[in-house]
Amino acid sequence: MWRGLWTLQARAARGLLRLCSRHGSGVPAPGSGATIFALSSGQGRCGVAVIRTSGPASGPALRGLTAGRDLPPARSASLRLLSDPRSGEPLDRALVLWFPGPQSFTGEDCAEFHVHGGFAVVSGVLQALGGVPGLRPAEAGEFTRRAFARGKLSLTEVEGLADLIHAETEAQRRQALRQLDGELGRLCHDWAETLTTALAHVEAYIDFSEDDNLEEDVLERVDSSVRGLEAALGAHLRDARRGQRLRSGAHVVVAGPPNAGKSSLVNLLSRKPVSIVSPEPGTTRDVLETPVDLAGFPALLSDTAGLREGVGPVEQEGVRRARARLEQADLILAVLDASDLTSPSSCNFLDSVVAHLATQSTNESSQRLLLVLNKLDLLSSEGPGFSPDLPPHLLLSCLTGEGLESLLEALRKELAALCGDPSTGPPLLTRARHQHHLQACLDALGHYKEARDLALAAEGLRVARGHLARLTGGGGTEEILDVIFRDFCVGK
Repeated sequence: MWRGLWTLQARAARGLLRLCSRHGSGVPAPGSGATIFALSSGQGRCGVAVIRTSGPASGPALRGLTAGRDLPPARSASLRLLSDPRSGEPLDRALVLWFPGPQSFTGEDCAEFHVHGGFAVVSGVLQALGGVPGLRPAEAGEFTRRAFARGKLSLTEVEGLADLIHAETEAQRRQALRQLDGELGRLCHDWAETLTTALAHVEAYIDFSEDDNLEEDVLERVDSSVRGLEAALGAHLRDARRGQRLRSGAHVVVAGPPNAGKSSLVNLLSRKPVSIVSPEPGTTRDVLETPVDLAGFPALLSDTAGLREGVGPVEQEGVRRARARLEQADLILAVLDASDLTSPSSCNFLDSVVAHLATQSTNESSQRLLLVLNKLDLLSSEGPGFSPDLPPHLLLSCLTGEGLESLLEALRKELAALCGDPSTGPPLLTRARHQHHLQACLDALGHYKEARDLALAAEGLRVARGHLARLTGGGGTEEILDVIFRDFCVGK
């Protein structure tokens, strides 16, 4: 690997290139000196509403709304009468909790008011807090941003919290919980530790190799650790699309010839009347999309026009859009009429779409396909008598629901392969930001291997470590933080 000898000039350059590793973002939360308050339990009438504060004036605010009584024991609920500190008017009888910093969500002094969830009560308590000196309404995501700024959460844990708030399926919830628990952050920390050790060994070799105080194979051990790290990063990058599908939803396209029951299947899977169902061929002439929970996984389900030579320009455009959508699909549900498999439209669809994709569906990098033979209820009781050349398929009746459980189980397996199993294996990369920094880290390791000078090789390791630090929050810019926290609701 080392094709050149380091020189005195390289040693001097190393001193100029050395960068300090940053362990925190260095970016304070906006308005960090103020005390913020917000409704944290969501809008609307409810049994109990939670209003929280964070900042140095949380204690005085809690005393002010409880008529000057002492603060309750830390992290213990106490029943108190809440009153407006300016007028003394009673507002509600509520549970209050006191979280002195740094043992709180944000790391600051925090208070919570668990009040009755009527609009008048919530509005009255919020107005009373607004009148306390030093308090102001919180901005979107400001509580979490303060927690990040004070080291209570890493940036990947913040993203896991955001994903947990927006999770709509079982798989999304599991993945978000794993990220909130810090699995991705701990993995990046371990990688960074590997790079730190490797960098220390390279720099020790530069500084002390002439003194014969180092083991002879120190650089070989560095090369070995870098190769192992490259393999781990490469494996995660190859899986990056899985995590993004899990977060945003896999694209599932229902396709087939006219009158095969595609719209009926879309309505059955989405459990609502998304598409018009009619015995007239060509009823669907555009692509209809709906987000659905398929066997616990998020999916964008698309109903498409029947694939045939259109009889008019409108239907021809629908067929063109259907074929274009097939190109974009992660999973294709190919639907045929089980009672009409010998028709020209069915045979053409089997030859042009199913046969082509069925040979590739076992390859994780390609589109996947499930062949569904619908209208099982129209088959004779003696058995279907299908051709032995027919590809593997599932039998279904959208009318009676027979075969639906088998279809959902097959969908679960296919979507698990597309999105990854959030319950097992290494943590998934759910955002493009994760993929960017891991790819940049891998590229920097490539520069390390290609360097002809030890000082430049050390700089490659240093740059690689810096990208891992930025992934978990170290050295993040204000613009990146603004984008991440923008999707949080007020009160979180």
